[in-house]
Formats: sequence, structure tokens, C-alpha cells
Amino acid sequence: EVQLVESGGGLVQAGGSLRLSCAASGFTFDDYAIGWFRQAPGKEREDVSCISSSDGSTYYADSVKGRFTISRDNAKNTVYLQMNSLKPEDTAVYYCAADWACRGVGDPIRYWGQGTQVTVSS
Repeated sequence: EVQLVESGGGLVQAGGSLRLSCAASGFTFDDYAIGWFRQAPGKEREDVSCISSSDGSTYYADSVKGRFTISRDNAKNTVYLQMNSLKPEDTAVYYCAADWACRGVGDPIRYWGQGTQVTVSS
């Protein structure tokens, strides 16, 4: 059974940090790109970041560039999203997802996690 389990969300003050984890099982993790997406209340889901399977190349949405860092530990089948300098507008449910390559939120994506809530207070 394929599973993607996010953790690390919570409540933090503006300017603070959180590290999200996405633990994967049930598929060959090394072969998959892992992306992070988020959805704020009343808004559409949006891309946040992605890390490829092949060379570890990374992608960031402009809104998080310079503040968020994505990384992967293939030995632990886990991808991390380090989020620094958090802003209230980062408040959302954060989802990780897996596919053969980095995909945009409008593309079909093979596997999704259930999400973890991040709330940034002002």
C-alpha cells in the first residue's frame, strides 16, 4: 500500500520556523520526485516546492523562494520542507505528492498525502 504521511505542521508566530516531513512507503522512493503543495482556506491548491529523483534538482514557487528549503533523505524515504521566516499568508494545509517527475498542481499526480496544517499567527 502506497503511503505518504506528512508531519511537522503546527501553530507558529510570524517570523518563526517549521520543518515538515513527508514519509513515504509502498513504492520505490528513489525513483520518484516529491513535491509540496498547499491550500489555504477558500483558495485553490498551489505549488510550493519540488525535488527531483534523478539529480536532486529543486523548484520553488516565487512566494517561498529564499525562505523554504526542500531536501530528501533516500535512506529514510523522507522529504523535508524547512520553512523559515514564516508569514501569515503561509497558513494552509500542506500536502506532499509523488510522481516520476516534478509536476504542477494542475497536472495528474500519482500519489498524495493527507496533509498537515500550518498556521502562522501575526
